[in-house]
Amino acid sequence: MKILKVKCLAPTRLDQYLMQQFPALGPGRLNKALRENKIKLNGKKQPLSTRVMAGDEIRLFILDDQLEDARAASGPAWKNARCPAEVVCNGPQLLVVNKPAGLAVDGPGDDTLLNRALLFLSREGEYGEDSLYQPALCHRLDTGTSGLVLIAKTPEAEQVFLEAIRERQVKKTYLCVTFGRPTPPAGTLGGYLLKDADRGVVRIVEEKKPGAKEVCTEYETIAVSGRLALLKVRLITGRTHQIRAHMASIGCPILGDSKYGNNAANRELKLKYQALCAWELALPDFPQPEFAALSGKVFRAPKPWYYGQVIDGTLK
Repeated sequence: MKILKVKCLAPTRLDQYLMQQFPALGPGRLNKALRENKIKLNGKKQPLSTRVMAGDEIRLFILDDQLEDARAASGPAWKNARCPAEVVCNGPQLLVVNKPAGLAVDGPGDDTLLNRALLFLSREGEYGEDSLYQPALCHRLDTGTSGLVLIAKTPEAEQVFLEAIRERQVKKTYLCVTFGRPTPPAGTLGGYLLKDADRGVVRIVEEKKPGAKEVCTEYETIAVSGRLALLKVRLITGRTHQIRAHMASIGCPILGDSKYGNNAANRELKLKYQALCAWELALPDFPQPEFAALSGKVFRAPKPWYYGQVIDGTLK
């Protein structure tokens, strides 16, 4: 364990301070360490966006060899990303990217969605090793889920978008295919989501229990094909694995989902990742004048491959 006493002239983001002290700790490693409760600020787990000040105490429960700058010779991790991110929108405050299924948003590896986004910005001349601020993920998607992710390009944008997401002002709509047809074909699912951290899964329960959080999911059937249904799903709350667990709880798991789904059907239809796409993000109206151009903006990803195959009946 390492104990750091913060020494900085002005409030600094926790992740940026740690990367200044230990260059080997890129965003992926930091997020993984935080999820594993290996970073404590003044004795508590805090978001990486938290501002640290002189006198604060940071405790790192990370092995020394992981803190060494093993990447110094090869440069920052984003330079090793396989390709630039697929960009849906690039503005002064916000980058909207389309994540392919199977790509982690961040993590210990070099080829992540965030690193691909940084590589794109680097090639556009908007980001480099000497940049004072590193664009930050505003939310996450499971590795097996495809679709839109918002990345803030300024500290002000990060604060605005994180707040909007926390207050459920950003409307998220997904497209998915379920193994089984929901009855009724449209509806609202409620209940409580309970995490099993040891197994890395969640489950839906009808009554509130210690640690359980309320969840609400709206769905609408677009088309059916044999055993399958193509759905449009709207998140009212946004919890870990919410859509996957909610649809599985009514006997209609997401096709391709290895955790909550029908693995025999997944193998039969040769799906490697869940047929779930974060298709649409609708932004709220922002009161800040500098964000007026983004007020009410709606972003959509290209429809995933399975959309057309359920519509025309080739996937069933």
